[in-house]
Amino acid sequence: MRQQHKIFRAIEIGDGRDGRWASYARPLWQEMEGLLTDEGRTGRGADRVRTLFRTHMPELVPALDRLAGQLDRPGAEAFLTHAALRPFSRSCTQIGRPGSLLRNYDLPPEQCEGAIVSSCFLRPVIGMQDMLWGLLDGMNDAGLAVSLTWGGRSAYGPGFSILIVARYLLETCDTVDEAVDRLRSLPVAVPQNLTLVDPAKAVTVYVGPDIPPTTAPDACAANHQHLPVTDEQEQAMQTQERLHAIRAAGTDVAAMLRPPLYRTVDEQGSRTLYTAHYRPTEGRVTYYWPGESWQQSFGDFTPGSRTVAWDRAAPA
Repeated sequence: MRQQHKIFRAIEIGDGRDGRWASYARPLWQEMEGLLTDEGRTGRGADRVRTLFRTHMPELVPALDRLAGQLDRPGAEAFLTHAALRPFSRSCTQIGRPGSLLRNYDLPPEQCEGAIVSSCFLRPVIGMQDMLWGLLDGMNDAGLAVSLTWGGRSAYGPGFSILIVARYLLETCDTVDEAVDRLRSLPVAVPQNLTLVDPAKAVTVYVGPDIPPTTAPDACAANHQHLPVTDEQEQAMQTQERLHAIRAAGTDVAAMLRPPLYRTVDEQGSRTLYTAHYRPTEGRVTYYWPGESWQQSFGDFTPGSRTVAWDRAAPA
């Protein structure tokens, strides 16, 4: 039976030293470890991804070591590098303007952690966490925000999940230009689209294992890159329709809560799970659902939970 509700939680984890992150992560480990690749379960594979992480994300190595020690499970370090995970895809829509980032996140509810996390590994960061410390979207205290969508292609190669890339950019960069420059040296395992905003700039960048980071025509993204979209893909995902719609709507929250940007349940059980509107220059984000919203900020982050329910009837 498809899940008809989702509990979203807001949690503070600090720098991961005091056990709050571990208390959150350990109950999820049995599910998470199934996402490790076969190579990642071997000693050689674990060494390879550890070296990859230390080479490309050295600033986060102390946090990786700390979290792996807190989790204290076989394979934890390899998993937390996000360089030995099975490929995954998310169907999302996003748009950036200087100082404003708006996105819809689409997935089956049971596959989303639903954790809004305030952390301070290297600096204050707030975002929607996934895969234990990766980020689907987020902002930092410098006024930089980022969100991701799947690039719509099946290419796969050695590299990081986009979730840890989003985390790394927010932990180490102050501006869009700095983040785009960092992307040039980061191997990414699956084609993805990143939209980045700061007070002065907004861009979308296409990344993947088979292409160099490529700036998109504007700061919008759905689930394709620069290649033609097949009729089958468009029928299944409406990626071009959604991109046209968000370009026309701009950063209008109300439009994100209506079709075609707001997606009701499809044959795979995927649907729009939340809308996030980041205003990183103000240090705040608001998460939206039809008829409900939840604001968090660096100045007033409030732990708690919200239960979002969906109508059991098949939407029109």
